Amino acid sequence: MRLRYKPWAKDKLNEYPQYSIQQPEQYKGRWEEVFGNDHPIHIEVGTGKGQFVTGMAKANPHINYIGIEVYESVIVSALDRIIEADLPNVKLLSVDANDLSKFFAKNDVERVYLNFSDPWPKVRHEKRRLTYQSFLKIYEDLLIDGGEIHFKTDNQGLFEYSLMSFSKYGMLLKYISLDLHQSDYEGNIMTEYEEKFSAKGQRIYRCEVKFQND
Repeated sequence: MRLRYKPWAKDKLNEYPQYSIQQPEQYKGRWEEVFGNDHPIHIEVGTGKGQFVTGMAKANPHINYIGIEVYESVIVSALDRIIEADLPNVKLLSVDANDLSKFFAKNDVERVYLNFSDPWPKVRHEKRRLTYQSFLKIYEDLLIDGGEIHFKTDNQGLFEYSLMSFSKYGMLLKYISLDLHQSDYEGNIMTEYEEKFSAKGQRIYRCEVKFQND
């Protein structure tokens, strides 16, 4: 999908500092100051237009959510959703996932969501996959002990690769579904891509994995 550039996106994000956090590195280890409480923090890496993170925030008001998306022209749509819903428990960061350790300290985050990440199918691009071992190390370093990753995708190849990556990293597989929408899983919040793919009859794969800290 071709990204439509929105030259005004950065200015709009700056107009809403209560939702779009500028200079997030200053809050490393201090995110309770941003939210005004010490509720658990869940982050979505690759939040896109924000349907999932806003849906989760509505359903779980006692959890704080941070949507992370590198493209300002995309995340500005998530900002529109948050403004419309007036959700104080959602913040947005327009940053690269490679840099998460600059913004979060150990124990800052309880859970990481990875939804419909770019599969990067070519072997030479393996290190760009958000379930590659270097990214797992980043997530582990910001999560609480025993923190979890919840992963959804329509891409069978990426799902199989990710299960292998999780296993090689020594993670514990808590839940797996090879056809989420035909399962008995309750409380699923769909993303924009999920709605699109499931409407075409494509399977949605989902798993929950846990870091096993020493």
